[in-house]
Amino acid sequence: MDGMSGPHVIRGSVSLPEAELMWRFSRSSGPGGQHVNTSDSKVELGFDLARTEALPEVWKQRALERLAGRLVDGVVTVRSSEHRSQWRNREAAAVRLAALLAEATAPPPKPRKPTRIPRGINERRLRQKKQR
Repeated sequence: MDGMSGPHVIRGSVSLPEAELMWRFSRSSGPGGQHVNTSDSKVELGFDLARTEALPEVWKQRALERLAGRLVDGVVTVRSSEHRSQWRNREAAAVRLAALLAEATAPPPKPRKPTRIPRGINERRLRQKKQR
């Protein structure tokens, strides 16, 4: 059952290393039919953020800081149980983890440059205020 759709790209040329992903399957409480209680369709995907070699060091530090509240021993976990098939839940979990890491490793936003209000606009505003 290794039909996973390609590597899940985090950003640029960096993608989730298949070898470092820890999968756990359990019975889902989500939607399902007759044998929902016997098939392990819930997916938990763990990724050891603290020990990974796949991310550049700068990204890793950034992600560890931003995801500090979600980490358990340096491992970030994503769960998925919204689909009935385990395969689709695996896809969803991998996509979610990639998105989470992409957000956590994004560079901080550029600081805002304060701009001056042109003198003409200010004068016009004051003139209109006087007229009112």
